[in-house]
Amino acid sequence: MDQSGVLLWVKAEPFIVGALQVPPPSKFSLHYLRKISTYVRTRATEGAYPRLYWSTWRHIACGKLQLAKDLAWLYFEIFDSLAVKTPEERLEWSELLSNCMSEDEVEKQRNQQLNKVSLRTSLIGEEWPSPRNRSQSPDLAEKSSCHNKNWNDYSHQAFVYDHLSDLLELLLDPEQLTASFHSTHSSLVSREAVVALSFLIEGTVSGARKIYPLHELALWQPLHAESGFSRLSKTFSFYKLEAWLRTCLTGNPFGTSACLKSGKKLAWAHQVEGTTKRAKIACNTHVAPRMHRMVVMSQVYKQTLAKSSDTLVGAHVKIHRCNESFIYLLSPLRSVTIEKCRNSTFVLGPVQTALHLHSCDNIKVIAACHRLSISSTAGCVFHILTPTRPLILSGNQTVTLAPFHTHYPMLEDHMARTGLATVPNYWDNPMIVCRESSDTSVFRLLPPCEFYVFIIPFEMEGDTTEIPGGLPYAYQKALRQREQKIQIWQKTVKEARLTKDQRKQFQVLVENKFYEWLINTGHRQQLDSLVPPAAGSKQAAG
Repeated sequence: MDQSGVLLWVKAEPFIVGALQVPPPSKFSLHYLRKISTYVRTRATEGAYPRLYWSTWRHIACGKLQLAKDLAWLYFEIFDSLAVKTPEERLEWSELLSNCMSEDEVEKQRNQQLNKVSLRTSLIGEEWPSPRNRSQSPDLAEKSSCHNKNWNDYSHQAFVYDHLSDLLELLLDPEQLTASFHSTHSSLVSREAVVALSFLIEGTVSGARKIYPLHELALWQPLHAESGFSRLSKTFSFYKLEAWLRTCLTGNPFGTSACLKSGKKLAWAHQVEGTTKRAKIACNTHVAPRMHRMVVMSQVYKQTLAKSSDTLVGAHVKIHRCNESFIYLLSPLRSVTIEKCRNSTFVLGPVQTALHLHSCDNIKVIAACHRLSISSTAGCVFHILTPTRPLILSGNQTVTLAPFHTHYPMLEDHMARTGLATVPNYWDNPMIVCRESSDTSVFRLLPPCEFYVFIIPFEMEGDTTEIPGGLPYAYQKALRQREQKIQIWQKTVKEARLTKDQRKQFQVLVENKFYEWLINTGHRQQLDSLVPPAAGSKQAAG
């Protein structure tokens, strides 16, 4: 078959989920990555290759790259979250960790965790993301200069295309490299190396609907002449393979650009007079395989949007430039990115991988997620249930962390499907990962006296009737004290023995005060937007 019949593209997920949105440590340069690549191969018998144990990575990261242990584990654990695992396997790992009584026991469990040696480190090389494109100042006026490449499929393609030689050289066995760790004209690439490259690249044959990992196409017999595979040596010619990859690389047909250009347009939001025309919601779920699902919503303004449907299940969701809105996405999600949004509340179903916020002001997020990371935010509140430490990246001001405080009928079922457990829960133990400082004053834990539970105002089928995992003692106690005050108040009113007219007058006063409070807090808009045009409150289940 002619090589023009093969289309290859760079996968979106490793970038959306796996690339930390923070400039990498200075020693994550190609020079050190090449040395690491050779080092692990020479220690194959010590748990370094072809699978890399935490203990070996910790030795490399802490001893040779001078990373703090927490940061070393962060990189290791992020790659682990990209590995294909069943929800049951993820729940089993959570159970092991929750049974640990000390840091030493946690470390012992980590030492038994293993990962494939892969291209994870090449994703966090010196140009991803480019430090020069990021605001180094927490000043809100400069936040617009921050640039998020994680969802930009053109950036993914350009990154791999520009660094293709480097990526392939990192995968070469030591005897195929010169003394300065470079390839020669006769260098040979192993089959295992091309399997590893399938972590980043996949493709198809023209006219076919099926998607293949890179190695299956490269090893396909009709393509051996183009891909440079020798059946005799069971290896690829470095230069033929590189030339074939460069020729076949094209845009991702399931990326953000394609989703926005030709994706199905959705109309979910409750209509609010004069505001529905601006909202733009697109998805590719009608054409994309399950692992490539994407939903992009933009410019939702002064609306309540509620959805629980198969369109969202397992999708990567991007929410962009939404303002003064209430968005409920009550399905198990693969990842969620919220960017440049203001004065809004987001209630999310369980997020299997990463929940990231960037350049947002005065946002409330309520979610169970594998990982939360935030950058360039101001005045945002996060009610989170998470088995990993929340990541506070650069440029944040006044971050408030609080316990997860809501439920909907399908929540526990959705958590099981995404492999999220109620313990361990590190919502109150963030990790500050930014160059400007490690100042802990950037965040606070919500005082219990300010805590209220959140009620999701939609009817759905399901068995969950309470907050999964319950509430921390201090917050539960605050709720009890408030309930006691209400009971005392009701008793006082009852014992006052008001006449019928006095009761009427008293009720008007209370209602007026309540109405005043609704307007002052902004809750009036939230309540008004919940009144649907006709269909009743089952909107979320549609």
